[in-house]
Amino acid sequence: MDLLDRDACYRVIQSRDVRFDGRLFVGVTSTGIYCRPVCPARTPKLENCTFHGSATAAQAAGFRPCLRCRPETAPDLASWRGTSNSVSRALALIADGALDGDENGVEALAARLGLGERQLRRLFQQHLGASPVAVAQTRRVLFAKQLIQETRLPMAEVALASGFGSVRRFNETFQTLFRRPPSALRRGAASEQAGIDRDGITLRLRYQPPYDWESMLDFLGHRAIEGVEQVTHDRYRRTVLHDGKTGTVEVTHDPSHDAIRVKINFPDVRALPSIVARVRRVFDVGADIETISEHLARDPLLAKLVALRPGLRAPGAWDGFELAVRAVMGQQVSVVAARQLASKLVAMAGGTTSDGTNGLTRVFPTPEQVASADLAALGLPAPQRETLKSLTETALADPNLFRRVGSIEEAVERLSSIPGIGDWTAHYIALRALAETDAFPAGDVGLLRSAGVDTLERPTASDLLRRAETWRPWRAYAAQHLWAADPGVTQATHA
Repeated sequence: MDLLDRDACYRVIQSRDVRFDGRLFVGVTSTGIYCRPVCPARTPKLENCTFHGSATAAQAAGFRPCLRCRPETAPDLASWRGTSNSVSRALALIADGALDGDENGVEALAARLGLGERQLRRLFQQHLGASPVAVAQTRRVLFAKQLIQETRLPMAEVALASGFGSVRRFNETFQTLFRRPPSALRRGAASEQAGIDRDGITLRLRYQPPYDWESMLDFLGHRAIEGVEQVTHDRYRRTVLHDGKTGTVEVTHDPSHDAIRVKINFPDVRALPSIVARVRRVFDVGADIETISEHLARDPLLAKLVALRPGLRAPGAWDGFELAVRAVMGQQVSVVAARQLASKLVAMAGGTTSDGTNGLTRVFPTPEQVASADLAALGLPAPQRETLKSLTETALADPNLFRRVGSIEEAVERLSSIPGIGDWTAHYIALRALAETDAFPAGDVGLLRSAGVDTLERPTASDLLRRAETWRPWRAYAAQHLWAADPGVTQATHA
């Protein structure tokens, strides 16, 4: 929807249309507050409304977040993805803390992206309506506000967890923005405590419905590594390794709030943004599922599959190196065999957790640990051992190997330059580890089987690639629908 069309935007907030939650924010000039379109407050007059495509843009325009509809809990939709790879990469880096701290600035961020500072600022203004610093500040404030209202963390720890350089700056920001100290926001949210748990911090991450939770758990469950991950009928659990410290996360579904609930048990609150970002990636909560489904349904075959599983997501990977190792070990073997090999590697080279409770006893090995391991003990063929060795050496030499850089073609080319990494493996790594929405491992046997259902003849990889041109930029979701429809999915080769 064109945000310049004021009448259309106003109809959205009049009807409280949930489809635009996370895509549209309304600033109310008479109050200085910005809201989600689903805000329960009385609809303001049109002449008092300004409309914005992101919370950052609304905040940059001088509005403060509404305390009733809580913009920090809106779905973090990724509808802008595909419009600018540079913006996409920059946002991923900002989420990882690239602009946190006095030593980190926009110039350094632009340099990491291979851009000029002025060009990066222009792209942010074009696609998000705000500067990189404003985006980082808004993320920081909204995450802090969520921690205040959904947990019992002390304010000093909230400041650390949300990336503020000091408690003083944290207090000043909230006093300026909300005209009250942070503690006042908590006192007003006593009934909304989602995260009072002695075993960890619990937060809600909202999504745009529908969400096919069963398919997500089924996908992750078939690939769960013993000691590292556990998947039951209603939850996902795994160990976490961050800056040498270990902990756990547990994810459950909260359909009544269109959200997933994440319980984080980790000794350092400064790791919370990174952990939350990883959970978002694995469970794909930022997908603009309505836009994706509408686009894919233009193809007759995919229309049937989308109707069958309208909330299907593209599961991401917890860690790029972990996923790449699993993809290499999964070449030419079944999902079950790949999982067994991954479990064997973990038992052989992975570290242990600090508590080891409930069967979560190991963490996936780091590149350094894999480099020093005796890979021959895995029983892999010599070519795969050499590929693992090359992958590990590349990951050690390039810490940014599994960050989004450039287009999907550039990402695949970069990964394919590693000896032993072919087109299928590169696309699969890009799909899950880099969250590339247009990645498409066309040679996958499961995709080819499902794609031939409507013609009763299995296509070649080239045929499937040609057909998939109309599925862009959402080919990763098309792949997920085809995999889900494949009757031989448990025997497929994607790890």
